[in-house]
Amino acid sequence: MTTQAKRATVYLDPDLHKALRLKSAETSRSISELVNNAIKEALAEDAEDIAAFEERSREPLISYDEMVKRLKRDGRI
Repeated sequence: MTTQAKRATVYLDPDLHKALRLKSAETSRSISELVNNAIKEALAEDAEDIAAFEERSREPLISYDEMVKRLKRDGRI
């Protein structure tokens, strides 16, 4: 099943738009394809970050002071 693309108006900084047009021409990919891929990558990164936060949410909390002491003890600072 194919989904129909939705149209949106996005206002870009003129220099970013120029760079996007040039990349589009160089890669033979449409601006829409480039923008869609960039958004997908950004959302995938967000999903990874959320998963990492959820995974670590059960870890015990440590104070800043204790962390600095550990780093010093381990020779990292």
